[in-house]
Amino acid sequence: MTTPTPLRVGVVGLGYAGTTHLESFAGIPGVEVVALAGKEAPRLAELGATHGIPSLHADWEELVDLPDLDIVSIATPNVLHGPIALAALASGKHVFCEKPLALTAAEARAMVAAAHENDRVLEVAFNHRRRADVQFARRYLDETGIGRIYHVRASWKRRSGIPGLTSWFTSKTMAGGGALIDLGPHVLDSVLFLLGEPRVTAVSAVTHGELGRAGYGAMNRQEQMASESGLFEVEDLASALLRLDDGASIAFEISWAGHTVDDEDISIELLGVDAGIRIFVPRYRGEDTVRIYRDVDGEEVTLAPEVIVPGGEHPLVIAEFVDVVRSGDWAAHHGDFALHRTEVLDACYRSAAEGREVTL
Repeated sequence: MTTPTPLRVGVVGLGYAGTTHLESFAGIPGVEVVALAGKEAPRLAELGATHGIPSLHADWEELVDLPDLDIVSIATPNVLHGPIALAALASGKHVFCEKPLALTAAEARAMVAAAHENDRVLEVAFNHRRRADVQFARRYLDETGIGRIYHVRASWKRRSGIPGLTSWFTSKTMAGGGALIDLGPHVLDSVLFLLGEPRVTAVSAVTHGELGRAGYGAMNRQEQMASESGLFEVEDLASALLRLDDGASIAFEISWAGHTVDDEDISIELLGVDAGIRIFVPRYRGEDTVRIYRDVDGEEVTLAPEVIVPGGEHPLVIAEFVDVVRSGDWAAHHGDFALHRTEVLDACYRSAAEGREVTL
């Protein structure tokens, strides 16, 4: 049996996401991380030395131009996702990108068009759908069912979880938005995955940035107050009603901060005609996160299936990406489903800004 030619990967980004990408790719047999790019010179040198990466670059353009790369992995501030992906796809490289796909729907469409035109894989790091509790719920819906799902309540709420009051996360130019574009992609992706990929047809949304501007809600309590820095340009809470093409609806709330009991709570509640399922994950809990509500022999019962979430979803989604690249069958992997998620988030921002329902 012949050994496949090693896939050569270049990673752009030196933070938590970039390090996770680097280690995940490096842990797959037959995959080599051969290039790394980032602006923080000491960190670049440290990661290069620790992981034996021969090609180190301060500028992402130099990495993308390398002729012998197969994959470019993007783990940068959101504003760079589009430019890096477009350049990489144009040069014939596959792209793995952190969420969100892009700042805007228009930019995301251009990225997906480039993936189709160059016939290269474009994948986004939607790792939350790979959680064991989400996968369990998907199987339960397939094998047992809860009747027609007519409404979903979905949220990710934090009490003090603004990632950086003075960082790129709170810059409209760099991030494109706040809590909604940061946490929203994971929740929206998981819900659409559970529902079997319906299309969102209309959204009505509001956004608020009161706490961040007042200096509350920092994940790191030692940070400079946002009210002093003047850098909090985004929302710390977004709420939306999404209408689906099958007549169902989604109540969607995402918040970085709030004077509330919520700490770091993720919740997805599916309401079906015959039963309901709720996934509730406080503080990234790895067990006892699923409840099923249904009638059995005329009695209301609550089922608590034993589901253990071992973690490691990021390496899993990267391994799946590598499998797709190796398969050579890329027609269904040009980023189209990720584009729909960006279109929904973009419509939420437009709805909030214009004070009206927006159709997709």
